[in-house]
Amino acid sequence: MTDAAFVDEPTIVVDDVGKWFGSKVAVSGISCSFGPGVTGLLGPNGAGKTTLLRLLTGLLRPSQGRVTIFGLEPRRHPEVYRRIGLVPEEPGIHPDLSARAYVRYAATLSGTSADDAAVERALEAVDLLDVADRRLGTYSKGMTQRAKVAAALVADPDVLVLDEPLNGTDPVHRARLIDLFRDLGDAGKTIVVSSHVLEEVERMADRVLAVVDGRLAAAGTVAAIRRAMSDIPYRVRIAVDDPRRFAAALLEAGLVDGATVDDGAVQVETADLAALGRAVARTARELDVHLVEFRPEDASLESVFRYLVRRRR
Repeated sequence: MTDAAFVDEPTIVVDDVGKWFGSKVAVSGISCSFGPGVTGLLGPNGAGKTTLLRLLTGLLRPSQGRVTIFGLEPRRHPEVYRRIGLVPEEPGIHPDLSARAYVRYAATLSGTSADDAAVERALEAVDLLDVADRRLGTYSKGMTQRAKVAAALVADPDVLVLDEPLNGTDPVHRARLIDLFRDLGDAGKTIVVSSHVLEEVERMADRVLAVVDGRLAAAGTVAAIRRAMSDIPYRVRIAVDDPRRFAAALLEAGLVDGATVDDGAVQVETADLAALGRAVARTARELDVHLVEFRPEDASLESVFRYLVRRRR
């Protein structure tokens, strides 16, 4: 864990938090904080993500440590719940209610001044106004997810905690929800989103916390986490019109640790991606070869996450 686990102006602070159920340890010694913007929470199944989200929102009491939201422990200061919106992974809906009635009920439970206009705005934000009077039991999984998001938004919370909010949504509405969450983060809301779809987290979140085996394994931007993994060389694909000569030049210059030629491209490994990037264009000019592509193949969130999980095993 590094300082990237903490933010300068936190709304949520997690201090040495652990949670166990009998002999099973779900979360162990996690310390971090969350602030305005979108933070992605990642982890394989069983890593402790959902348990951590429940601890953040006060649905579970920590076995050790403490969680505060705006300086208050939710279970001791229930008034803080009015500032939290939660989209749980579980369905958590009544199938006989319409979406409008469901969101209105959420507004009432929030204990805030959310009115009918707020209900309409929340439904519009998730594109459900046209079907708001249909029973939730007739909704698809993706539509149900959007109704849950509307219910979480209706009271205009300062903190929004989302557990797999995009499950079952179609591509159009998935993109719309991602834009919505980013807009809310840009507006100063604290958004914590858990998802197993790494590409979606990469599109939503500027900051990532990775949880593996109930512990915080890494924190920061995807690029920063990857740079910190100095023991693992970068894999890069370089497409040029004379790959064999180009590969030989890179090896002779000591710019790469290994190189193979495959399908008209050079696959290389390097410990210094920035230095290689600066040298590639110069080398192409010197050899008079046409540079088509320079692409790191393991700097994505999926690759970084795979490395993190492998390290813990």
